[in-house]
Amino acid sequence: MSQAQPAPYPHLFSPVRLGALSLPHRVLMAPLTRSRAGPGAVPHALHAEYYRQRASAGLIISEASPISWEGVGYPDTPGIHTPEQVAGWRLVTRAAHDAGGLIACQLWHVGRISHPDYQPGGRAPVSASSITPPGEKRTPTGNKSYVAPRPLDTTEIPRVVADYVHAARCAIGAGFDAVEVHAANSYLIDQFLRTGTNVRTDRYGGSLENRLRFLVEVVSAVVEAIGADRTGVRLSPQNAPASGVFDADPAETFSAAAAALNPFALAFVHVVEHLASDNRFGIPDPLVRLTPLIRRAFTGPLIANGGYDAARAEGAIGSGGADAVSFGRLFISNPDLPARFLAGAALNPPDPSTYYSSGPRGYTDYPAMA
Repeated sequence: MSQAQPAPYPHLFSPVRLGALSLPHRVLMAPLTRSRAGPGAVPHALHAEYYRQRASAGLIISEASPISWEGVGYPDTPGIHTPEQVAGWRLVTRAAHDAGGLIACQLWHVGRISHPDYQPGGRAPVSASSITPPGEKRTPTGNKSYVAPRPLDTTEIPRVVADYVHAARCAIGAGFDAVEVHAANSYLIDQFLRTGTNVRTDRYGGSLENRLRFLVEVVSAVVEAIGADRTGVRLSPQNAPASGVFDADPAETFSAAAAALNPFALAFVHVVEHLASDNRFGIPDPLVRLTPLIRRAFTGPLIANGGYDAARAEGAIGSGGADAVSFGRLFISNPDLPARFLAGAALNPPDPSTYYSSGPRGYTDYPAMA
């Protein structure tokens, strides 16, 4: 009688608890902007099918969803701040839940990575300081140079914090199981955290403590509104140089940011950091692998992201470097990614030309295993 073979990836396919959520395994779906919202930035039936197909993830973290019209910076991204958007997302969460999944909503304000073409009244976008991003921005009327953002006045910051709270409540009302505060990837909260985009001289700039203040205030308000056990935060200790968002000492900044989140007892912190072997973003090697510093500083559950395959994810979890791993591009083209990992099956390659297009092509037409 032959011996049963051990299950592949025993750590990756073990259950884990993230706050209020009990996950059957640790293969998570990362947030992925796909630019397919309808009029009014409303998600619709195509979104519901896309997320239903991927409901076997231990947890889906939705595409980034603007918390207000001011927070928009890309075409056709679904929002989470109007009744119509909430109704649209309700289709999505119901589809994910009916397929046995869990789904969190990522709360997004792009800050200076916007353009007057997206802003109410054609106003300048807002940021921590008036520092113009490099390069050009895709707008509804073509590529245009970025403009200098308007620094948020201290009297306005409570309004933006309230927008995060409103969006969090909308997300829970739409049936999401949790929210993830997007504090990464060169967007508004990240712009407050970093020395390269925050040259303020008030209580939100200068010292590290002051640069952390906006993040802490947003998280504190969201936690008070919906509960710490349903709140996560995403951080990116390194960014692609093209974003123009840099920090004089990212190790110090992001270790401190992680430690500042400990008192909240969050469901998780989600760290996106591209591996040295993944050189698509031109991130210099000396900045690679700050995730271990965040792991040491943050005492709650940690999700790792960036260039992982199943074997690397198994190693990260088995060594204690992470509690779960999220996958982005692999989930785009493999709606049944956990089953493929377990079976050792071949993976469908993604088609980057359809990442931000419209309709089902490259969105809901990737095949599952036979």
